[in-house]
Amino acid sequence: MEVPLKELAELVDGEIIGEVELIISGVGGVENVAKGEITFAQSDEYLTKAESSLAAAVIVADEIESDKTLLKVDNPRLAFAKIAHEFEPELYKTNEIHSTAVIADDVECGSNVSIGPQVTIESGVSIGDNVRIAAGAHIGSQVKIGAETIIHPNVVIMHQTEVGNRVIIHPGAVIGSDGYGFETTSEGHYKVPQLGNVIIEDDVELGANVTIDRGTTGSTVIGRGTKTDNLVHIAHNVRIAADCLLVAQVGIAGSAEIGEGVTLAGKAGVVGHLEVGANTTVAAQSIITNDVPPDSFYSGYPAREHKSEMRIKAARRKLPAMVKELRELKKEVKSLKEEVKEG
Repeated sequence: MEVPLKELAELVDGEIIGEVELIISGVGGVENVAKGEITFAQSDEYLTKAESSLAAAVIVADEIESDKTLLKVDNPRLAFAKIAHEFEPELYKTNEIHSTAVIADDVECGSNVSIGPQVTIESGVSIGDNVRIAAGAHIGSQVKIGAETIIHPNVVIMHQTEVGNRVIIHPGAVIGSDGYGFETTSEGHYKVPQLGNVIIEDDVELGANVTIDRGTTGSTVIGRGTKTDNLVHIAHNVRIAADCLLVAQVGIAGSAEIGEGVTLAGKAGVVGHLEVGANTTVAAQSIITNDVPPDSFYSGYPAREHKSEMRIKAARRKLPAMVKELRELKKEVKSLKEEVKEG
């Protein structure tokens, strides 16, 4: 695939400094960019590497002296991402239904839908325009899938799930499995039926092997524009607002509420029935055990306001020396008591 640099400049509202008529054949990082491709430099260190690379052009934020053709933009990394999309392959796009797919008679499909080998789609499903469903996926009954959504191989979407427009679900994800609900009695653990569903709003991206449980009653909701990494677990009746970031191995217990724009770093956890306020960041491996106000930065186990946690950790590092000093003081006190007693 080849694209004129002028078209890419229009795409990212950039200014070309150098050879205007360049044709770009792809994208690459400064360390692996190939001849004819475009790269980006967001610091002086990377600019030095880019200038010595095979890149045909370099995306930069400032006008500089360079032998390379430059594409000047406000945000080089964002511009690179937008340009990279132009070269991204359209995986699974066939605009056909594979002969081995098993599809109920009443399934409603929009235009240009691509359904791969060994896909199963149950009764009552509706699928929007330009949806791509890859090999081995299972779509349960009464599921709704919005337009432009991409479902990667071996995804399972259980019954009554609602998936919005332009959603991306990566391989092995399971959406709408039963929540973990049991009532313990003298006779054992009695399963509580999970009668709700999952709602995934527009522009959500779910990583590989993500699991999202259906509501016990009502819905588990993933808000518009939220992105999850791989191996994230979201329990029943959790409500996640728009534009959240959930990094790998995050776990959110049942009925927790996550505000808009929250970032949960790797292996962070949230106890059930709590609220995490909007625009909060929770550091890696932290566990939220109480409600968190908006615009906070929490860390630790149990998680506290980050500055407080840092003071506690700093004090903790002094504990061995303090214990040693305390032992010495106890010896001195004991010695003084013996002297007083003898005197």
